[in-house]
Amino acid sequence: MASIERDRISVGDLTAHVARPVGAPTGAGMLLLPMVTGIGRQMREYADDVAAVGVTAVVWDPWHGHSDDDLSLQELVERMGGLVDAEVRAEQRRLLDHMSGRMGLRRVGVMGWCMGGRFALLLAAHDGRLANCVAYHPTVFAEPAPNQTEDAVALAERITAPVSVVYPGGDHLVPREVIDALSAALLRREGASTLLSVHPGADHGFMDASRQEREPNRLAKRDSWPATLAFVRATLQSGAQVPAQA
Repeated sequence: MASIERDRISVGDLTAHVARPVGAPTGAGMLLLPMVTGIGRQMREYADDVAAVGVTAVVWDPWHGHSDDDLSLQELVERMGGLVDAEVRAEQRRLLDHMSGRMGLRRVGVMGWCMGGRFALLLAAHDGRLANCVAYHPTVFAEPAPNQTEDAVALAERITAPVSVVYPGGDHLVPREVIDALSAALLRREGASTLLSVHPGADHGFMDASRQEREPNRLAKRDSWPATLAFVRATLQSGAQVPAQA
């Protein structure tokens, strides 16, 4: 396992958490988009896991300095209503610019969980630079919230990168028919692979350490996370440069 160096960086008025492998300048990076808890302990652990396989992880900070380290879950859920799709994507693209520019990362992908999973799909639909897209139980509601102005299912056909969607069979937030529609949209694409893994009985957010008491969640994490890290490494191995911003 690679040694990991952790840092907090500033990109203009944005901040991000970085976990990078020491002594392994692969030029590969992943932009990680958190769940509602932000850059809390769980998210930092995910970043470490990505860095441990030789890929630099940069974590977008949706709450600008706050997370479940200092705010309650209820406070963070209330803040979700202020996240506007176009504004969120503008922040994420600034981080992509920084990763492919100042950080010198040649191949960059995106991975998100829950609300971040939905944002990962939207970012990949709008930005052709990305080498992959991973959406862990993306929170795509049957009826969008007022601040969700873009249709992640309809836009999925525009994604040019390989996509992996991880869906828990016991998801109480996202109906199976939504994931079926998303899968159908992704499968209509030509020239890029689509991976869908469905984990029976697992809960929304099954990766979280607090949910590992249930066997379906443990099995879902065991089966999906190593496969996801392998997908990330495989799709970032090409020596091609990150293309100019779309």
